[in-house]
Amino acid sequence: MTRILRLTLNGRARADAVADNLLLIDYLRDAARLTSVKQGCDGGECGACLVLVDGSPRPACITLAAQCEGAKVETLEGLSGPGGALSPLQRAFHERLGAQCGFCTPGMVVSATALLRKTKRPDEGAIRAALEGNLCRCTGYVKIIDAVQTAAAEMAADQTAEAAG
Repeated sequence: MTRILRLTLNGRARADAVADNLLLIDYLRDAARLTSVKQGCDGGECGACLVLVDGSPRPACITLAAQCEGAKVETLEGLSGPGGALSPLQRAFHERLGAQCGFCTPGMVVSATALLRKTKRPDEGAIRAALEGNLCRCTGYVKIIDAVQTAAAEMAADQTAEAAG
């Protein structure tokens, strides 16, 4: 069976015909052409396919697209600033070498984004807990944690400046 899936994807309303059994990862990569969502383990264990669904990280490889009816879905592509400018977190991953091969990076950024939206200045333990569902074979996580801490500090400073301004 097919249905019309209505959702907001990276800030834009969409309505697409989808099969009832279509996985969200296949919808995002094939129908929406969003390639930051990576096919990793196919079991929700590695974090390479994480997206935000109504603000919470969810593995797209084990989520049916139909389960996102009416939801707000965000991928790495939707986390950039105006005109495609890197967000503070994306920029910190680049500058602090938090991305090595880059395969896990979209999921890491998605997880860290969810954390930073809830916790303005997370400590290392909170960052590690937020990223525990993301596997990386290149960095050893030190540079990733540094990138999240750097972005959190920059974002906090920006908010303080705006409040004072």
